[in-house]
Amino acid sequence: MLIVAIAWIYVVGLMALTETSVVAGIVTFLFYCVLPLGTLMYIAGTGKRKARRRAAEQAARDAAQKDPAIPQ
Repeated sequence: MLIVAIAWIYVVGLMALTETSVVAGIVTFLFYCVLPLGTLMYIAGTGKRKARRRAAEQAARDAAQKDPAIPQ
């Protein structure tokens, strides 16, 4: 997935470089690269975030069971 993102950044970067003005190049890069890739990476990372959250909650539960002085 990362190699696809890097390739897309390269392609859109070249597209932005061929624009007629600097503003058009920046807008092209933002709307064709930064926003779509940011959204895609956020959606793709949802499962990992959930798994990390579950692992942290389980670790907190395990720690609370070992030491009853720790509030839940």
